[in-house]
Amino acid sequence: MRNPQKNKLIIGISGASGTIYGVRLLELLRALPDSQKIETHLIMSRAAEITLAHETDFKVRDVEKLADMVHANKDIGAAVASGSFRTMGMIIAPCSVKSLAEIATGVTDTLLSRAADVILKERRRLVCMVRETPLHSGHLRNMLALSDMGAIIAPPVPAFYAKPDSIADMVDHSLGRVLDLFDIDLGTVRRWKDDAAPGA
Repeated sequence: MRNPQKNKLIIGISGASGTIYGVRLLELLRALPDSQKIETHLIMSRAAEITLAHETDFKVRDVEKLADMVHANKDIGAAVASGSFRTMGMIIAPCSVKSLAEIATGVTDTLLSRAADVILKERRRLVCMVRETPLHSGHLRNMLALSDMGAIIAPPVPAFYAKPDSIADMVDHSLGRVLDLFDIDLGTVRRWKDDAAPGA
């Protein structure tokens, strides 16, 4: 029988700068061929909607159309709030330090943080693309707490060895590395070859 969790992925977009990471992630997953189709479940915070308007030309409805399912952040009764809803995991792109703190402390009063909490308790993969700098000790403690609980902290740090020609190249490379964590290869990562320079 087909494993129902293997083709479902929760995408959270919080209010940190870098909403393009979440938007582009949805675009990349939507472009997968039917044989590799992944059902995306989108949760956007209200702060994410505001940041989206400041940083991009996308409208909220444009982003929602990229997802297979959209869940309101205030809908705590949504399917993704239950451990019985089987998925391969969740990516929060970007992840604000507010969302980070909610998840790390278990104060999950929004669907985004509740869904992430469920992913952790069910021992599924949670990847947080934390977008903040500089970081104070509270931020670092929350990241450590989440890492100790099994989450992967993956700040979208540009890989300059890939010699990107544009911001879009950097975004795609970062997302490709995050999707590697789910064994999804979209061909957006320029990888080191066997003859890479020493120390690579």
